[in-house]
Amino acid sequence: MVLSGANTAGALLAVVGPSGVGKDSLINALRDRLHADARVHFVRRVITRPADTGGEAHEAVTVSEFERLSAADAFAVHWQAHGLSYGILRSAAEAYNAGQTVIVNGSRAALPLFAGCFTNTIVVNITADPDVIAQRLASRGREDAEQIAQRLKRGADLCVPCHLPVHDIDNSRDLEAAVDAFLKLVQRLNLRSVKTA
Repeated sequence: MVLSGANTAGALLAVVGPSGVGKDSLINALRDRLHADARVHFVRRVITRPADTGGEAHEAVTVSEFERLSAADAFAVHWQAHGLSYGILRSAAEAYNAGQTVIVNGSRAALPLFAGCFTNTIVVNITADPDVIAQRLASRGREDAEQIAQRLKRGADLCVPCHLPVHDIDNSRDLEAAVDAFLKLVQRLNLRSVKTA
């Protein structure tokens, strides 16, 4: 389900990239820098995953709770990936329609849903060297070498829909440099929204 009637008052930045590129670290560092900027809205996803599993701070719900929220039309966008359900609450669309830059940890498979809801969707594609990603995945201790190799192959095979604007950010080494690049993008969008208001 997507929310109809969304306008181009704001921008939706869908942060995507394979596991191990550091999306959570990048988003958290950007949030720290922009915590006082009322023009930016960071989305907290609703996920059918326990809260103590690490990674992003999310709203943990059971499958039945997620289904109840979906039935109540609480989500602007929702999708499934890796055996889990993910949802973006309607507050994200409200922030977007109020002219804010909305930043969400997205999924490349869900980009068509985002584009259908938020007409000004911009893809922030986080990349990293394969060796760096492999090291990060290995340090988590969740997968063996073969599983990591399969994950790297899947990540390389995924494509971003070509009709959406894409901004690539390399997060191979220096997190602060990647945050700087992301911050510049947000600042350009905020400046543009001021000029067109």
